[in-house]
Amino acid sequence: MLTPYRWLLFFAGWIILCIPEFLKVYYIMPLPGSQEADTIELAYFINNGIWLTRILGIPLLLASLYALFKNEKNAGKIAAGFFVLLAGAIIYLTNFVMLAEKMFLQPQTKFFASTAENKIPEDALVICIEQGSEAKAYPIQLMGYHHQVRDTVGGVEVMVTYCTVCRTGRIYSPFVDGKPEEFRLVGMDHFNAMFEDKTTKSRWRQATGEAIAASKKGVRLPEIPSQQMSLKAWLELHPQSLILQPDKAFENEYGGLTGYDKGEINSGLVGTNKSSWEKKSWVIGIDVEGIAAAYDWNALKEKKIIQDTLGNLAVAIVLGDDGQTFFTWNRKLNGETLNFNSDTLNLLADDKTHSLWTKAGECVSGELAGNKMKPVQSYQEFWHSWQTFHPGTRKAE
Repeated sequence: MLTPYRWLLFFAGWIILCIPEFLKVYYIMPLPGSQEADTIELAYFINNGIWLTRILGIPLLLASLYALFKNEKNAGKIAAGFFVLLAGAIIYLTNFVMLAEKMFLQPQTKFFASTAENKIPEDALVICIEQGSEAKAYPIQLMGYHHQVRDTVGGVEVMVTYCTVCRTGRIYSPFVDGKPEEFRLVGMDHFNAMFEDKTTKSRWRQATGEAIAASKKGVRLPEIPSQQMSLKAWLELHPQSLILQPDKAFENEYGGLTGYDKGEINSGLVGTNKSSWEKKSWVIGIDVEGIAAAYDWNALKEKKIIQDTLGNLAVAIVLGDDGQTFFTWNRKLNGETLNFNSDTLNLLADDKTHSLWTKAGECVSGELAGNKMKPVQSYQEFWHSWQTFHPGTRKAE
């Protein structure tokens, strides 16, 4: 066999083996240019066909390598050896180092503390849930590393999730086709964390709970209502709440997210843009029956309350006293829409009865005393995330 053909077969085997190994990771990790296009189907196809490329590439590479070592001079052998080592490095990195599930691990020990035992600072932001008589809080700094924590709240199985690159906290019911499912973090799609279920190998987007590849494509995990606020605000409402505590095995990893809560990390992926309507600016997002709107966080900080109407829903977004907590209420009560026109002693007054309401939605004095507004699911997240996953959203000032 002539030398050029030996090298041709060698590099053909190298490309067949190495390029798919690289691409199966490239398309689902935040590498330059990888998250801008709709490549999830291609990424899934490559991942599913990886064993075929290995079956074709490895024998071709080894056979041509044997011919090269048998016939080439030392310079050729060294060159071939270099490319073999490079192939080994690519395979090792893409199968053992760069996998999302290897980089972000689940808690080894889950410990929930009462208020008296709690070690989480009161100004920390938490994702909160109340089911039946039980309430729990999951600190964003911990969730940002783990990405998901499985738990049971009030006898209900839940999957608490968070993506730091999108600033999206969501809680889902981890049941598919009526059966509890296991999920592992596999990467991201359009910068949003992506999970794969164990049974069907379908891939699910964290921000929406929707399967975006494989047999369950188009199916959504049922979302469980949740809130985001400071731990102090949550405990004022739910003093008996349990709070997820740090797992000592991951203290260094948690440390890498210090300041994330308040947008104090300077990072291209998880950092915050303090101005409005930039990719990394904060917004409050609401999506009601397909009608979506985003509200500028800076505007909320300035106005303290934003009132709007989405379809048949009248909402009030209220900033808490700590400047971190926010509440979103349905301001329709008994068929009447309430407008709030003053903030007196941290209480809101409606313009119909001049009754006084707490920012937590409860009327404490006046004609409507004892009434409580119904919560509306809303989220604080990066603008790039909200507009990507709600393409028809209205941009509200």
